[in-house]
Amino acid sequence: MSTERQLAEQARAWPFEEARKIVARLGGADVSKTPAKGYVLFETGYGPSGLPHIGTFGEVVRTTMVRQAFRRLSDIPTRLFCFSDDMDGLRKVPDNVPNKEMLAAHLGKPLTSVPDPFSNEHPSFGAANNARLRAFLDSFGFDYEFQSGTDWYKSGRFDPMLLAMLRHYDEILAVMLPTLGEERQQTYSIFLPICRKTGRVLQVPVVKIDPDAGTIVYRDEDGSLVETPVTGGNVKLQWKADWAGRWFALGVDYEMYGKDLIPSAELSARIVKILGGRPPEGFNYELFLDQEGKKISKSKGNGLSVEEWLRYAPPESLALYMHQQPRRAKRLYFDVIPRAVDEYLSLVEKLPKEEPARVMENPAWHVHDGKAPEHHAGGVSFAMLLNLAGVAHTDDKDVLWQYLRRYVPGATPQNAPYLDRLLANAVAYYVDFVKAHKKFRLPTPAERAALADLADTLRRLPEDASAEFIQNEVYEAGKRHFAQAELRQWFKTLYEVLLGSEQGPRMGAFIKLYGRDNVVHLIDRALAGDDLGEAA
Repeated sequence: MSTERQLAEQARAWPFEEARKIVARLGGADVSKTPAKGYVLFETGYGPSGLPHIGTFGEVVRTTMVRQAFRRLSDIPTRLFCFSDDMDGLRKVPDNVPNKEMLAAHLGKPLTSVPDPFSNEHPSFGAANNARLRAFLDSFGFDYEFQSGTDWYKSGRFDPMLLAMLRHYDEILAVMLPTLGEERQQTYSIFLPICRKTGRVLQVPVVKIDPDAGTIVYRDEDGSLVETPVTGGNVKLQWKADWAGRWFALGVDYEMYGKDLIPSAELSARIVKILGGRPPEGFNYELFLDQEGKKISKSKGNGLSVEEWLRYAPPESLALYMHQQPRRAKRLYFDVIPRAVDEYLSLVEKLPKEEPARVMENPAWHVHDGKAPEHHAGGVSFAMLLNLAGVAHTDDKDVLWQYLRRYVPGATPQNAPYLDRLLANAVAYYVDFVKAHKKFRLPTPAERAALADLADTLRRLPEDASAEFIQNEVYEAGKRHFAQAELRQWFKTLYEVLLGSEQGPRMGAFIKLYGRDNVVHLIDRALAGDDLGEAA
């Protein structure tokens, strides 16, 4: 057994815990065998009635992390299907699309039968959103295979599963009906016929089933009785039965889902067992919250979009945020970004130095599939860059690079593109969220004495003093004026008086970045009662 596999078997990170569930499903590490289909199948689902959103990213990146962990535990081939339920009927017109009146005329039709409202570039609304999903996933470099529900239904690949559903129709109804209201029970059917006259997906009662013929008879909206095969794309399944049917037909081994779908997953698992299949291993994650603590919703548009996150931070920081504590409800709003970026930078810096037994516990290992990335930020944090923009009173990236060269000698936008992009992210975040909220205060008499002492100390420091040496001198200056228990307040004083913020970076690193003389000038201005919120 390789050293990596031994370490993987002991790793406690949640993707490895999930991966070991799959190994156990296959018979355990010693006797695990390849499934009859030839691979282990991971799946994520997507409803293309709207544009891809941050939940889609979260589900794919988390599933990918489990898949990566499984590869360290087993040599069995794996595949990841991103399945689009694009034969679902268009229930309502989304708020964030053009040509709403045109779409309204096609309500009820399968998404792949509704015209493209964007540019007629694609044959349907479903196809247009599927293309956006694939472009979205491709932009992050995910290794996946796109699957279309419409294709599976119309190609006949779902036919054996649909006929099995028909044979077990009454048993499946017995599972579903107790979960429905009394009125809904009267008309419920697991099969939704596609109307031959209107092309709409019908929610109508089924009055007769014929498993031998593979047909159902339903009462159409005009009251007439219509017989139709359940095969060949003439029907689609209701949501929970559809999920179960997909698991059964594809042989899905692993799928995760939001906490709100736990009851649906449990029902779908029961249906799979009725069909004679085995439900996949599952993982339920907590939902994200907006700035008010409410669940984010694709239709409401609250919370934060992937595009918004990427305006202010690198994609790896978002992947890290998705990795951390997936079973805990977390706010997903703009104010979480700076800390997420700095946590990512810190973890990446530690990754090459980790002990072998701990490397797979580092979340950056999961973000980068075990490979330490070549990019680096030269020890510069996002918080430092935000404060640099604030004290320099500029959103000009070129001006800020003049300071960066002092901290990372020899670095340029050309030879340090990651740092350059991080600076652009920080400038955008500073302008949009920090600049208007900077609030400087004047020092108290006790603080004035300590600040004057610090200024004198900095003047005596050599130009090439290290950030760590400077940090120690800042600490010592505080100790000369404040009791040990008050030293936290000393650093808070520096943040509030010099940076206009309640929190800030390590002062030694910041002084090194901004420049010793520039910080002395800031202190002198503060002692003179100047408004540091304005450029000198």
